[in-house]
Amino acid sequence: MKKFSRETILRDVIMILKDMPSEWEKELSETIGPETRLFADLSLESIQIVQLAISIERHFQRQGLPFHKLFMSDELDINDLRVSDLGEFLYQCINA
Repeated sequence: MKKFSRETILRDVIMILKDMPSEWEKELSETIGPETRLFADLSLESIQIVQLAISIERHFQRQGLPFHKLFMSDELDINDLRVSDLGEFLYQCINA
């Protein structure tokens, strides 16, 4: 399977997130970057997280990524989950 660099994954996740608001007709007041928080800053809801997961799996051509380990972690406060945290999680899962 193809390997992806951290930089490529982060860039692609940001691109996917930037494409999402137009689908839901939601305006973002700020630019999405590595430090953007998925819940606190973007106000993503459960259904949007599911859509994000599906979009990521399609984009990277990987099915069954264990998103529950990230979004249901006891170690992270879900409101503080950053785009870079998602990128690092994906880097580890995709390149395992």
